[in-house]
Amino acid sequence: MKIKSVLKPKHAAWAIGALTGAILVDLVAHSGAKASAQPRSAPLVEVATVEQKDVPVYGEWIGTLAGQVNADVKAQVTGYLLARKYKEGSFVHKGELLFEIDPRPFQAALDQAKGQLDQAQAELIHAEAQLAISEANQLKSELDVEKYEPLAKADAVSKQDFDNAAQTNLANKAQVRAAEAAIASANAQIKTSQAAVETATINLGFTRVVSPIDGIAGIAQAQVGDLVGTSSGALTTVSTLDPIRDYFTVSEQEYLALQERLSHSDKGRWKLQLILADGRTYPKEGEFYFADRQVNQNTGAIQLAALFPNPGNNLRPGQYGKVRAMIREQQNATLIPQAAVNEQQGSYLVAVVDKDNRISMRPVQVGERSDAMWVIQKGLNPGERVVVEGQQNLRPGVTVQTKPFEHNVE
Repeated sequence: MKIKSVLKPKHAAWAIGALTGAILVDLVAHSGAKASAQPRSAPLVEVATVEQKDVPVYGEWIGTLAGQVNADVKAQVTGYLLARKYKEGSFVHKGELLFEIDPRPFQAALDQAKGQLDQAQAELIHAEAQLAISEANQLKSELDVEKYEPLAKADAVSKQDFDNAAQTNLANKAQVRAAEAAIASANAQIKTSQAAVETATINLGFTRVVSPIDGIAGIAQAQVGDLVGTSSGALTTVSTLDPIRDYFTVSEQEYLALQERLSHSDKGRWKLQLILADGRTYPKEGEFYFADRQVNQNTGAIQLAALFPNPGNNLRPGQYGKVRAMIREQQNATLIPQAAVNEQQGSYLVAVVDKDNRISMRPVQVGERSDAMWVIQKGLNPGERVVVEGQQNLRPGVTVQTKPFEHNVE
């Protein structure tokens, strides 16, 4: 009986503890349910007001830079390359030595040609001396014939003496003609030798390969010790880079519109911008240079060229160079920031905020881009508000908090 009286207080304490724990769990559970039932705060988005104003419309075309003049430097004679005299990638001047070909065979050819010229000139001198002698002998023999002829008729001299004088005169005339022929031959040989000397001199000069223009010299395509010649290709290329060309292609329709724009620009000078591969805009404006003579019938496009100042020769041929230019001005254009437009499978959507700050997703028809803005042709009205930042996970009907969108001005 004593034991039963001792256990009863213990059981009572256990029951009280269990009941207290159950009450606490129930309170915590109800408190969590109330907390989870509280509504979320409205998401914060940045909005811009749809504008309407006149805006310039720009066109962009992919282009490639090229030198204003690209001169391939080739060997004009065949020989072994002795030296490269320039630094690859450096600026060189017209006439500056770039390569040297072994000159010894060409120096020997020049010496031989000069020796043949000297020989021909000596032969001319000898032929002229022979002509003088032959002409003197002919004159003497003619006088003898004139003297003996009347004497022979009077039988004052023998007929044999007269015949001898006549034969001598004929022989002297033949010697004169032979001397004249020798002079003509010597003169012809002199001309041939002079041409050979000139050719040998030119070929010897060709062993010094020089730059034909001022410009940037490229990588050498031949190394010292290589056998080079007229059929071995370019040794290097020198390009004039200031100004530098930018070739870009436009469609036939764009070309017609650009021609209209060009005819109304100031003195035909159509200002162009150059967008580099890293997205930066080149600081110097360019000008339209020329259009190709024909439209490509296969593509329906025509190639144009622009010139951009390049005083530091920093722009190089082969670089990517997107051309950007104003093509027209659109009146009363409806504008929103480009970041407000979402493209989904070829269609364009804009999140519109109504007066109660509720979201609706509206399809729009986009037009040209103007700087950071997009021309909207259909779907929006001036004064409406569109979400620019914070469109992620927005659903139609959601209420949002708004703040003005701030344009980033660089």
